[in-house]
Amino acid sequence: MAPPRLLPLLPLLLLAASCGGEGGSPAAGGPSVPVPGREGAVKSAASARAVRRAYDGAPPVIPHPDFRVQCAQCHTERGMSVPDYGFAPPMPHADTDGMSAMSRCTQCHAWRTTEALFRESTFVGLRQDLRKGARGTIVSPPVLPHPVKMRENCLSCHDGPAAREEIRCPHPERVRCVQCHVPVNVAGEFARE
Repeated sequence: MAPPRLLPLLPLLLLAASCGGEGGSPAAGGPSVPVPGREGAVKSAASARAVRRAYDGAPPVIPHPDFRVQCAQCHTERGMSVPDYGFAPPMPHADTDGMSAMSRCTQCHAWRTTEALFRESTFVGLRQDLRKGARGTIVSPPVLPHPVKMRENCLSCHDGPAAREEIRCPHPERVRCVQCHVPVNVAGEFARE
């Protein structure tokens, strides 16, 4: 039995011991890039992350083996480096109503067990328009070009080691993003007349 002072570290020790399998490293899942500010750490390149979705905007598949620990142990508010696997990005919906460390992540995020298609499909999803949002006035900040639901932790994508450079926030210390960057309301665009 582990000494009592080591019990809180047991899940991380098990995770570290399970690392090193095939296919889990960023290099095995496609190109990788260095993690800014974390010497020697790498993360999957944006191009590799894009193919982990069934369609544009879909939840990404889980690209690593089941570590038998809660997802939130690695996918923390800021993410963390996982030896031999790369950088575990932060969870963008830790602040979503009803979500917690005990949430069933696999209700939306499926394990990738094969590269084969289950069934051919002619479905072509709508591309997300993730260009910089429009502005109300020339001095207004851009509006959010995507919904906020399930993405309440803006900094999980727009700051920190997991952020793509093209969407990195220049002022992450201002933590109430939607105070200035308002979500676009597109309900009227799709309303029936």
